[in-house]
Amino acid sequence: MFVANADRSTRPSHQGGIFPAGRMIPFSLVTSLFFLWGLPNNLNDVLIRQFMKSFALTRFEAGLVQSAFYLGYFLLAIPAALLMRRFGYKTGILIGLALFSTGTFLFWPAAIEGKYLYFLGALFVIASGLSFLETASNPFIAQLGEQQSSERRLNFSQAFNPIGAITGVLIGTVFIFSGVELTPGQVASLKTQHLYEAYLRSETLRVVKPYMVLGVVGFVLAVMIFRTKFPAIQSEHEASEGDHGHFLELLRYPHFLLAIVAQFMYVGAQVGTWSYFIQYVQEATHQPEKVAGYFLTGTLVAFGVGRFTSAYLMRFIAPNRMLGAYALVNVVLLAVGVSKPGWVGLWAVFLTSFFMSLMFPTIFALGIKNLGPNTKLGCSLLVMSIVGGAVLTPVMGLIAEAGHGTARAYLVPLVGYICVAAYAFMGATLGIHADNENLAL
Repeated sequence: MFVANADRSTRPSHQGGIFPAGRMIPFSLVTSLFFLWGLPNNLNDVLIRQFMKSFALTRFEAGLVQSAFYLGYFLLAIPAALLMRRFGYKTGILIGLALFSTGTFLFWPAAIEGKYLYFLGALFVIASGLSFLETASNPFIAQLGEQQSSERRLNFSQAFNPIGAITGVLIGTVFIFSGVELTPGQVASLKTQHLYEAYLRSETLRVVKPYMVLGVVGFVLAVMIFRTKFPAIQSEHEASEGDHGHFLELLRYPHFLLAIVAQFMYVGAQVGTWSYFIQYVQEATHQPEKVAGYFLTGTLVAFGVGRFTSAYLMRFIAPNRMLGAYALVNVVLLAVGVSKPGWVGLWAVFLTSFFMSLMFPTIFALGIKNLGPNTKLGCSLLVMSIVGGAVLTPVMGLIAEAGHGTARAYLVPLVGYICVAAYAFMGATLGIHADNENLAL
């Protein structure tokens, strides 16, 4: 009785195996999707810089890349949940891959037309597909095994997301960035020679080939998943029992509602940090865009190392406490980045990626605990909270455009991590206590 009622926030979470016995093929295929959506997510950071050149955009206008992208997540998450509530996770994944590949192929006509708005539309379609993939994949992995190890299992699968992110930024840096950065004098000279439009068009066309390849990869994965039998897991039995859950019932779970807020602030902090990191590097250290792109790649490597490290450390440290400690470290690091722009500030912002690494999967896993038949609906709302990336990134752009500089804009993610820390030490414990009661029963 003592063990059953002990506070899980003080117990190591190594109970239960992390890998699902007899289910490694679907586990591996779905885990590969975490790698896949890391590619376009962080290619956006390169696109922002590239579109500032090819369409002569302000920081705020270029930041609309993230707005279009994360609005796709926001608007399609509930339809994805409603569909999967009836037809299951596998169907949701297949629809997500179809939308994803369609969006990537739309980059070709967008480039031919040379319209920034068309690119935003293509990004919206890509993100709509990713909304299906994330709404399905996160709960599928969390529930594909023992409940006690759900945070570790989801952190493990999510660890492949930054590998995709690193790959995406490297692809963007090598194949999208031309390395040509014109001075105002050179721009004026090209305009005089009527060559400036040709330069802008050549820069725009550089984004097409990487997205065509991504579309093919998405199609191949769809075929492999279609041919694979998926197991029925916990919430897949909702249909047979006739209880699909209801949105209003989610109001009874304060730990879940607070997780939505925490996830909104976290995603806004993460997306904003990476979206303006290239500009931060260039302003603070006056390095060229390719060097700044490699710094962005490096910070994503730190993110990936953090994911794998977190999955291991959670064997010994309670997930919510580890989440809170990492959030507080990032508050300090960003305070340095804001107050000391330069090489010191650069490395401080660089290191935040390591400590933010565990936040999304940990908040997600803590938030969906004990939702029962409401799990799919709850997951859709947590995915909708990704819209924080669409809201907070333009806010950072406005702060930078207002004359305060990119460094001052990093106050926005700093506030985001304060909110995550508050959730970790207070909000998440409400779900942990409910879990204790279930264990006691």
